[in-house]
Amino acid sequence: MTQATVASAPPGVRAWVALGMLCFIYVLNFLDRQLLAILAKPIQDTLHVSDSQLGLIGGLYFAMFYCFIAIPVGWLADHTNRVKLLAFACALWSAATVASGLSRTYPQLAIARMTVGIGEAGGVPPSYAIISDYFPPGRRGTALGIYNLGPPIGMALGIAFGASIAAAYSWRYAFIVLGAIGIVASLAFLLSVREPRRGGLDAATAATSKAGFRETLKMFFTRPELLLAALGSGATQFITYGLGNFTTLFLMREKGMQLGDVAVWYALVVALGMGGGIYVSGRMVDRFTRRSKTWYALLPAASLTLAVPLYLAFVWAPSWPLAMLFLLGPSFLNYFYLTSAVTLVQQEVRPDQRVMSGALLLLVMNFIGLGLGPTYVGAASDWFRASHPHNSLQMALYTLSPFYVLAIVLFLWLARVLLRRENRTPVIEGAAP
Repeated sequence: MTQATVASAPPGVRAWVALGMLCFIYVLNFLDRQLLAILAKPIQDTLHVSDSQLGLIGGLYFAMFYCFIAIPVGWLADHTNRVKLLAFACALWSAATVASGLSRTYPQLAIARMTVGIGEAGGVPPSYAIISDYFPPGRRGTALGIYNLGPPIGMALGIAFGASIAAAYSWRYAFIVLGAIGIVASLAFLLSVREPRRGGLDAATAATSKAGFRETLKMFFTRPELLLAALGSGATQFITYGLGNFTTLFLMREKGMQLGDVAVWYALVVALGMGGGIYVSGRMVDRFTRRSKTWYALLPAASLTLAVPLYLAFVWAPSWPLAMLFLLGPSFLNYFYLTSAVTLVQQEVRPDQRVMSGALLLLVMNFIGLGLGPTYVGAASDWFRASHPHNSLQMALYTLSPFYVLAIVLFLWLARVLLRRENRTPVIEGAAP
């Protein structure tokens, strides 16, 4: 059977099992990461931490390890067994999640969350590459879109489960139970998923080379389409992480929600809005990019433009039920960038550069978004407290709106770069550049 025949064949059962397990691991990954934001109010009450301290522990402190360790981990995964590496990473971040629940002081919690970041650095980049070696070009957008349902599912389950446990028992139990589940899942993943052949569904010449660390690093930061995709995603994540890390606290402290309400209504908004947006965007990426690769940039630019007025309405809403209604829009539209950027990077680099390129994409967008977004919102809220003691978070969230404009501009710039390249050189789908 020729490579072209293999690449055009529909994915088999093994591919779908691998995708299902990877998605489940990603659900746990994001669930562990978001528990801090979901349980911010009871954690504040127990450990007596400020908004700025919450922003640092959920943002900069976490991202310093998560982003930069992902680079050597990405290089290692490009040269070793990605399945074993991912299983070890899952076990590590899950053990650190258990430690988070056992923390008695702010420094102990900070160290535990940094360790979660170290473990999670080995989660997403290898997963992108494993999926790209199980699913051929033309199907990767949908597969990666399904995989990227991990964050909304994880966040929705975290809200429902974490808030319910905290309301009935203690926030500590949520961390301990979920960490234990992750340790078991890491073993199940190792036993059920096989390492796929690198580049087996791509051009034959692409799979034979071995990329060096410096070569991949230079390639990524000198190609404008890859860098712009990362920067546009980073500007978008500044909004999504800045908002996401404080939404529960904002709804409870300034909109009057209770943990029981959060566990039901906010979980539904995340599941339907964010989950629907990521799934729909994956299908749209596969459909529209067959005509032109500019849609990798135009789709997120259009969705973010539509999201702006709905985001402002959410922050303004005088009651939490109305706020939930408006939040459905940004939850759906804010995440079109994710599948677009990930699929573009995985399509545009050689198979032996995929894990590290995915790690570099995460480095840029997560350091900007995850590292700086929550840190900024927490600091802004503390700054506004003197003049707006009852709605300091509302004022801080209003100041995120200019980042929508920045993200839209960057994605339109990316569309222009892709259009110029498309008009200059015909590109064969699935071939390495």
